[in-house]
Amino acid sequence: MALRIVANRPDPAILTLPWDTPLAEWAERPDATVVPLPRGLSRHVVRIVRLHDRVYAVKETQEDIAFREYRVLRDLQRMQLPAVVPQAVVAGRPDHDGEPLPAALVTQHLRFSLPYRSLFEHGLAPEQVPSLVDALVVLLVRLHLADFYWGDVSLSNVLFRRDAGGFAAYLVDAETGELRQSLSKQMREYDVMVGTENVFAELMDVMASGTVPVASTIDPDAIVERLQSRYEQLWTELTAAETFSADDSWRVEQRIERLNDLGFDVEEIDIVTDVDGDEMRLQPRVVELGHHARELQNLTGLVAEDEQARRLLNDIAAFTSSRDLGRLDREVVAQRWLREVWEPLQALVPTELRGKLAPAEIFHEVLVHRWFLSERAGRSVRLLDAARSYVDTVLTQKPEEALAAEPEA
Repeated sequence: MALRIVANRPDPAILTLPWDTPLAEWAERPDATVVPLPRGLSRHVVRIVRLHDRVYAVKETQEDIAFREYRVLRDLQRMQLPAVVPQAVVAGRPDHDGEPLPAALVTQHLRFSLPYRSLFEHGLAPEQVPSLVDALVVLLVRLHLADFYWGDVSLSNVLFRRDAGGFAAYLVDAETGELRQSLSKQMREYDVMVGTENVFAELMDVMASGTVPVASTIDPDAIVERLQSRYEQLWTELTAAETFSADDSWRVEQRIERLNDLGFDVEEIDIVTDVDGDEMRLQPRVVELGHHARELQNLTGLVAEDEQARRLLNDIAAFTSSRDLGRLDREVVAQRWLREVWEPLQALVPTELRGKLAPAEIFHEVLVHRWFLSERAGRSVRLLDAARSYVDTVLTQKPEEALAAEPEA
């Protein structure tokens, strides 16, 4: 039996992993470089491994399922949808006795991400639980807009990144998913129904574990009701047609601004007038999340989640106003903000603490910390003073959330 590796970004180090050993036994092999990153519940054996400066998740499964999921994840990557990045499929694995072992799907570890159980264990506040569900809803809506049928919506099949006090969700298990020519209302409703059932069961399981302090404050019924209602609200806002008189044409811009506030860009819009031109019918055709993130990256080159980007853009606006720089181009001001605000603040974070949170999340938390310090002092506290206080009193107490030395390429 010949070992077969199919990869879209070849990493020769993958060949050095002990493919002749069942994945469950990798922790006992010193050459497997298994690392103790938190991982979610899975039907399959999963191990997290470090190869030089990269970290991968390896999942054992049937060969045809591994190749199918690999292809689906590659399609989602090409469509720039939030999902883990597939690295390779390893098939034809013989053990020491020549007996076949399951195939393995290798994906890149998503830096600064955690499964939902780890978030609970890291002290998720009661008021943050709805944000977790909202992130799942945004992910589901984005996938449905791309005509992707998930088939197994759950918290367990998602990784979460912190996003300015909230969360951004990434699909981590696409085993049951498929891209379709079009997605029917019935399939969307089925995904939502499966999601409510799975989330309810997962929250009940967290509550029954007895190991999560916040569990006693969770109301699973209210959470799944929120999942359903938020899904319908967001889907309607992004896709529903709106009819208005020709005199109210300003509502076109209002609808676009409303979608921008939700973090979505309108790539295409369909406006139809009646025969007499008295009424207009407006319907967004193509919408895509990342409005603020794209704007921030264009201005500064920084990569952030969308709510983090919104917070940074607001700080750039405040910087512009406080220094009376409104006469200058935004790009010029943004570069000055990078030099005078962003870079000095990030330089205050010691190297050994930079795996705690993503840089944009640290910036957000410093702003929050500054507000509390200013309230306590009865005066405005300088940002860098707040940053020093935050690093010394808050950041040092936080758990490590990124063990990879560098972000994945």
